[in-house]
Amino acid sequence: MKKLSLFILMLSAFFINGCMINNVPKYDEEVKAKWAQLMNEYKRRADLIPNLVRVVQGYAKHEKDVLTEVTKLRSKVVNLQASKDLLNNPKAFEEYVAAQQKLSSALARLLAISERYPDLKASKNFLMLQSQLEGTENRIAVARRDYIEAVKKYNLELRTIPNKWIAHLLYPDAKIRPTFTIDQKDMKVPEVRFN
Repeated sequence: MKKLSLFILMLSAFFINGCMINNVPKYDEEVKAKWAQLMNEYKRRADLIPNLVRVVQGYAKHEKDVLTEVTKLRSKVVNLQASKDLLNNPKAFEEYVAAQQKLSSALARLLAISERYPDLKASKNFLMLQSQLEGTENRIAVARRDYIEAVKKYNLELRTIPNKWIAHLLYPDAKIRPTFTIDQKDMKVPEVRFN
């Protein structure tokens, strides 16, 4: 009987160790890696913006408001990105996500300017930068999706039983991670008018 109890105890310990004990740090590192990749894509976009603004400035001198807005929002995003506390501070995270969404909107307006300037639309530099920016936006979307999935897996680990108990005992500092949400105003379909 003693041997059977010892065997069951060892088997249980092996099962817990092999299946659940290391999940929290493993998933946490996965979240951090996905976040780092997303930051890499955001940085790539931020690096493209000054070149795009310079090209557009040469053609659309009286579109100063849009150019200034894009430049200011880029600076804000770069400054917010420097914060090491984004993942652990929900308020800072929300502020950063909101700034990225505003920058995306401003970039869309900047790219729409090209429709009014045929010479700009035909510029090889503009077309190359526009293509790079579109590719970067696609990579940002993929990186955001990957981050959301990693956060989902991590947060489920912290919220489901028995994983929740193990996490509470062994990783008391582990906290639910924030994820991206879409503001209701961003869900509205834009109004299109043809004059």
